[in-house]
Amino acid sequence: MKTIQLLSLVLIAGWMFACNAPKGELDELDKKVEELLGQMTLEEKVGQMNQYNGFYDVTGPAPSAGDAKNKYDHIKKGWVGSMLNVRGAKNVREMQSLAVDSSRLGIPMIFGFDVIHGHKTLSPIPLAESASWDLEAIEKSARIAAIEASAEGLNWTFAPMVDISRDARWGRVMEGAGEDTYLGTRIGVARVKGFQGDDLSANNTIAACAKHFAAYGFAEGGRDYNTVDVGTATLYNVVFPPFKAAIEEADVKTFMNSFNIVNGIPATGNSFLMRDILKGEWGFEGYVISDWSSGEEMIDHGFARDTAHVAQLAAIAGSDMDMESYAYVKYLAKHVREGRVAESVVDEAARRILKVKFELGLFDDPYKYCDEAREKELIYHQDHMDAALDMAKKSIVLLKNENNTLPLSKEQKKIAVIGTLAKDKDSPLGNWRMAGEDNTAVSVLEGLEKYTSNIKYAEGVKLVTGPTAFPIELEVNETDRSGFKEAIRLAKKSEVVIMVLGEHGLHSGEARSRANIDLPGLQQELLEEVYKVNQNIILVLTNGRPLAITWADEHLRAIVEAWQLGTQAGNAIAEVLFGDYNPSGKLPMTFPRHVGQVPMYYNYFNTGRPGPDGELFYPHYMDESHLPLYAFGYGLSYSSFEYSDLKVQVVDKENVSVEVMVKNTSSVDGEEVVQLYIRDRVASIVRPVKELKGFDKINLKAGEAQSVSFKLSKKELGFYNGNGEFLLEPGDFDVMIGGSSDKVLTASFVLN
Repeated sequence: MKTIQLLSLVLIAGWMFACNAPKGELDELDKKVEELLGQMTLEEKVGQMNQYNGFYDVTGPAPSAGDAKNKYDHIKKGWVGSMLNVRGAKNVREMQSLAVDSSRLGIPMIFGFDVIHGHKTLSPIPLAESASWDLEAIEKSARIAAIEASAEGLNWTFAPMVDISRDARWGRVMEGAGEDTYLGTRIGVARVKGFQGDDLSANNTIAACAKHFAAYGFAEGGRDYNTVDVGTATLYNVVFPPFKAAIEEADVKTFMNSFNIVNGIPATGNSFLMRDILKGEWGFEGYVISDWSSGEEMIDHGFARDTAHVAQLAAIAGSDMDMESYAYVKYLAKHVREGRVAESVVDEAARRILKVKFELGLFDDPYKYCDEAREKELIYHQDHMDAALDMAKKSIVLLKNENNTLPLSKEQKKIAVIGTLAKDKDSPLGNWRMAGEDNTAVSVLEGLEKYTSNIKYAEGVKLVTGPTAFPIELEVNETDRSGFKEAIRLAKKSEVVIMVLGEHGLHSGEARSRANIDLPGLQQELLEEVYKVNQNIILVLTNGRPLAITWADEHLRAIVEAWQLGTQAGNAIAEVLFGDYNPSGKLPMTFPRHVGQVPMYYNYFNTGRPGPDGELFYPHYMDESHLPLYAFGYGLSYSSFEYSDLKVQVVDKENVSVEVMVKNTSSVDGEEVVQLYIRDRVASIVRPVKELKGFDKINLKAGEAQSVSFKLSKKELGFYNGNGEFLLEPGDFDVMIGGSSDKVLTASFVLN
């Protein structure tokens, strides 16, 4: 181990020299950073690498003893580079003044917070937003979140999560863009641009953070924080692209490590990820922060002996800032003085952190985000509410609509609304709504009641019992059926039943993995009992992950995937149900028929026995279909669309143009997401049966037709091999276009 550590020091020293060697004249920003760095003591430089969680009421007396007192003193010494979970213009100003007014050099701190899907005004959870396939709306959603967060004194968010995940059991699928790398990449770039805006030094933009680097979404069994074991081809082709694009296309300022191991090494101590790929091949100039205590967790992984060893391993590997492990502040200066870590490693980390602070304009005005009048003006601004409603409507996916059951007539009589989630004003906010205020969502019932007075409500069954505040584990009701009788009685005498079922907002999120992905508790039983007395049921799902709802699909006429839509949830759902908004959402994740099919994803690899052509021996289940319930990219509309005249032209050996005609064949104006997939038929490594490589969301009036064009370049047609080499190989390709991954027109072309 000692030999390896010594070798690492030599390699890092050489790497640092190569990266920081003079390359002509330094620009003004770099000069400022170098000048400040030259004035700093070793402890002050290490201090920039140290982040503390909020630890006392800054408007109250200063801490006088214990850990809080140490942290307080560290800030005044300039030994803290960032604070976490301190918000509010007044609170941030008070905390910032400790660093600026008391420390030797007056270096301001950066204030971070989880701004995931809105700040105070909450948009749909990220997975729901991804169902919109509307990049402009998603960027606007992040922009509004940044405006509100910055008004509360914050200047850094730990978002977007760009992890690709194929496992609906994993609770954090709600926080990302789903299973597809291309869609996830485009959405990740949009979110970074929304947070960071056009000018990072403006007082209404915040630094973004691409997380979690890397492969966190591939946790085995869908269990959060679990082991990850993927091949390098999967890393380069599936996992890495959203992170790489966040740098190249959006200049993301920070990265966050993941909790898992990659190739046997925890991400926070993984020099391959941080030194070789991120800061080496990709040339990332921002800084990397550990996830909460992910440094300390390397001890439990069996990779580090103790916290002192954590500091050594993480710093050498390239983790620039330590969140809640206290490793750097306690041990890193000592490691440098005793020769275990080169001071150039500390210099590089501090340099990266200081540069982002300069870019944020914190050295020009440390209190630029601390305007209480601006805070009061912008929080819950009506423009933000309007945008949240627009985003929520665009996120809804119509899964089934037999015989035009929807939209409902505004003259509809005797409507029963059943389900505890219909009246819930908290669950629609979803998880990761750190600044959100409890019970501030418009409930489904409230939204519906704006349209008609012909509604009667019955709870039916409690979903959870006991407290629902994070991080309390939800206690799901498995025994209390006392509300069944009233729900059944109401359903019997109603013309139509709207059943609002699904997950509580805290059923998904971090540490919210589920072994079963059906309707929790007694909801399925209630649904079947109501169906016995009234089959005219509209099922409205509110959930944070794909659910296995095979019974509902087989029996019900209409199913609406409404996710957890944030502050304006009820209004958005009501507009869709009554036809004032024509749904256009498409699934960003495959919905399985059964949890036993998970992980399930559309861009799988064929086996040598793909079947079925009458074979017995092919990859299938004896007791369940191997096909999904609803495919990736699937989603209905009150309009209908027809695809025709697919044309493909090979421009040259690296470029292909594709064109298709799309017609709205209905009497209803609507939007359609036109999706383009390709397949490389024969390659030096096996390629998926199809891969999304383009999409366009178009608006067509009733009866209108439009030609939609795509350009495929080397970037879309090529792939990475297991050594990370990008290849574009000649040969046969299929191109597929349609409104879903499983309903496409197909043509072929040859690259020479």
